[in-house]
Amino acid sequence: MARLPRLIVPNQPYHVIQRGNNRQPIFREEADYQRFLAWLKETARFYEVAIHAYVLMPNHLHLLATPSNDTGLAQMMQKVGRFYVPWFNNKYERTGSLFEGRFRTSLIDTERYFLVCSRYIELNPVRAQLVNAPADYPWSSYIHHAGLRPDSIVTEHSLYWGLGNTPFQREAAYMALVEQGMSQQEVDFVTTSVMKNAPLGSDTFKAELERKTRRQILPAKRGRPFREPIPPLPQP
Repeated sequence: MARLPRLIVPNQPYHVIQRGNNRQPIFREEADYQRFLAWLKETARFYEVAIHAYVLMPNHLHLLATPSNDTGLAQMMQKVGRFYVPWFNNKYERTGSLFEGRFRTSLIDTERYFLVCSRYIELNPVRAQLVNAPADYPWSSYIHHAGLRPDSIVTEHSLYWGLGNTPFQREAAYMALVEQGMSQQEVDFVTTSVMKNAPLGSDTFKAELERKTRRQILPAKRGRPFREPIPPLPQP
């Protein structure tokens, strides 16, 4: 069965994950992270994709991004791969695939889950026990959101701006949100959604998305369709 085309709604945020093939490292040293981020910045601007949050882990990466059209996100990811994979293979004298198939996506219910997803992404190094605090990890957007160092890759979302009237207020409010951490239920919900390429939102959000896109998103009901019983024929 042919797979359905990726569900992309322009101007809506997406959680994106790309993993190393067989969970192998895709970044080995500082120069690798720097090179990937440089190409990500270039291609995101070219294909008009706003990067709101990101983290580069040793064997996978997460993005929170908003494409301005229905093709830009895929084009951006493909272009970065065409730049980075040959460069990485040549550097480490390896051949073959670096990434695990197609990248995965999850369309975000913006009002309910945008900031949840942003925290999920930037807390990834803490959950993986690579660092004790998100500010200690150099390859994520947290340093920008916390006001520790500006990052030109990041396009601040309106929900981030809504955290305060000044940069200091926004940074302090965001750091407070991150310090609250996330429940295991929230972590599992975000993880399951993106690994299944499913929207991250309530059933109401998904039902509205079905109506707008005319794509089945909610699970189909099991069993045969319900039929009204046929009334008996009148007796003669």
